[in-house]
Amino acid sequence: MTAGGRPFRDRSMAGRQLAEKLGTFAGRRDAIVLGLARGGLPVAYEVAAQLRLPLDVFVVRKLGVPGFGELAMGALASGGVRVVNEEVLQQLQPR
Repeated sequence: MTAGGRPFRDRSMAGRQLAEKLGTFAGRRDAIVLGLARGGLPVAYEVAAQLRLPLDVFVVRKLGVPGFGELAMGALASGGVRVVNEEVLQQLQPR
């Protein structure tokens, strides 16, 4: 635990500690590290570097609900992936 109460000093430190836990995957030919853009890339980079694995990026964008701050009704991702939270959409329908 760092002095500020956060578990890691920064995301790079988190990646190095995660890599230690994933050591059995080091150098495997059937493994890659997939980093989520934006915030996950520093973590993924450290994991990939320490484990000598290829690094790829997966871009995901939240589909927010206008006027509801952090509420998500779905997501768009690399490769044309779309995920919709039907429950949220139903709750937004006028009654």
